[in-house]
Amino acid sequence: MTPLWAWLASVTLAVAATAPAPTARTESGVVSGVVADGVVSWKGVPYAAPPVGDLRWREPQPPPPWPGVRAADAYAHDCMQEPFPSDAAPLGTPPSEDCLYLNVWAPQTHAGARLPVMVWIHGGGFVNGGSSPAVYDGSRFARRGVVLVSFNHRLGRFGFFAHPALTRESPKGPLGNYGYLDQIAALRWVQRNVAAFGGDPGNVTVFGESAGGGSVLMLMTSPLARGLFHKAIVESGGGRAGGIMTPRRIREAGPDGKASAEAVGLAFAKLAGIAGEDATAIAALRKLPAADLVRGLNLMTMGQQQDTYAGPMIDGQVVTAEAETVFRAGQQAKVPFLVGANNREFGFMPLPPQAVEGMLARFGPDRDAVLAAYDPQGTGNRGEVGIGLMSDGAMVEPARLLARLAAAARQPTWEYRFSYVASSLRKDTPGALHATEIPFVFDTVRARYGVAATTEDEAMAAAANAYWANFARGGDPNGAGLPEWPRYSQKDDVLMDFASGGTLAKTDPWKARLDLTERLAAAPPAR
Repeated sequence: MTPLWAWLASVTLAVAATAPAPTARTESGVVSGVVADGVVSWKGVPYAAPPVGDLRWREPQPPPPWPGVRAADAYAHDCMQEPFPSDAAPLGTPPSEDCLYLNVWAPQTHAGARLPVMVWIHGGGFVNGGSSPAVYDGSRFARRGVVLVSFNHRLGRFGFFAHPALTRESPKGPLGNYGYLDQIAALRWVQRNVAAFGGDPGNVTVFGESAGGGSVLMLMTSPLARGLFHKAIVESGGGRAGGIMTPRRIREAGPDGKASAEAVGLAFAKLAGIAGEDATAIAALRKLPAADLVRGLNLMTMGQQQDTYAGPMIDGQVVTAEAETVFRAGQQAKVPFLVGANNREFGFMPLPPQAVEGMLARFGPDRDAVLAAYDPQGTGNRGEVGIGLMSDGAMVEPARLLARLAAAARQPTWEYRFSYVASSLRKDTPGALHATEIPFVFDTVRARYGVAATTEDEAMAAAANAYWANFARGGDPNGAGLPEWPRYSQKDDVLMDFASGGTLAKTDPWKARLDLTERLAAAPPAR
């Protein structure tokens, strides 16, 4: 005789197997999702037409409609790239030029009003990354009553490319920033379709890390993105004018001497054996195999390929100026704002002592004060000083700057610093490296660290995920059961430190060293 428990299990499985998959009707057709542990996910949903053939280097176009019900049960291809071998968020799909798809997670059941929406923009230096990595799974946000959307956008030379022939082809633009145009198209899709998944198009939070954080700043400062979101979170996204993400200009050389994006495009075309500036040249470039456009470009090689890869650029329509310039003019989107960085962003790339001496020399008469601030114990470890200077200059001090500027514009603003290191890494890692906050924000530490994840790691992940979800829900990260996170003001200079032992709001202990970094960043360039 079959035991009762076995019979009940078989009946449950049979019912689950025959239950209809949850569906949602988008403007292009119906998609069916997958239910797991109280969360419905729809993966690989087209938000634009495949940007291939004649659509390469054009604005994203609407996806073609489909008949019947389209299965949305697996990630689509991430965008074309050369994967980065040591990526902390390895891709889950093979890259392809046909990649403009998004994913949605929502609670299986909910009552009442539509739910807050969060839209994630991945990092990867605009040359790597995608929406398929396991650490970006949106299930935990969905269990907190949030509809989470992630998407792919064109990368590398597919996403950021200028050429005189493209300018002649579309003289009124927008030009060059095709990856950014994809991001705007994804947000427009959210406005038109997210209600079908239970989301509220009037309560959308954009958030991203590294290049994704820089993308959020672009959205906050781009006229083309106004009204598409209502809150913003920037994780390690830079923001200082003249920083590591400084955009080129399409037709003119930059004030720093950088060649124009069009000149870079011509240099790439020459490398590919294509001459000329007319329609024939761009037609030939559009026919190049995708791998010939990648040419090994990724985070490891982009410095070596800067003469043939432009990256994001100031085009006058999508990007009108650098983020700092727009924030200082008070022309950014005035939305609730959460911003921060990790305490040891570039701890994976220590500099040799002679390189650090060169960095210190830039501070002139402040050199000794900088050494005292960055090596208060007088250890003489120049490598650690270099890591601090790089991390603060690129990410930590710009986060403080943006918090100050947003707060001065009367935007509700919160600043954080992420100092927590996963338990299994503490022995050899004295601080939080770039991107290591992500599995805590998404509460996916098990996907990142496996069986090495501890209950302490999981508690920190639960707290970070709750703060982010609270912010999306009501524009304030605070909520029941969480330590109070005060709004930022320059006068108080209080941030939330996510550290071993828990979260703690405190006056920024790095004020003195960040003031020195700020002084250097604000100084006129040497002539």
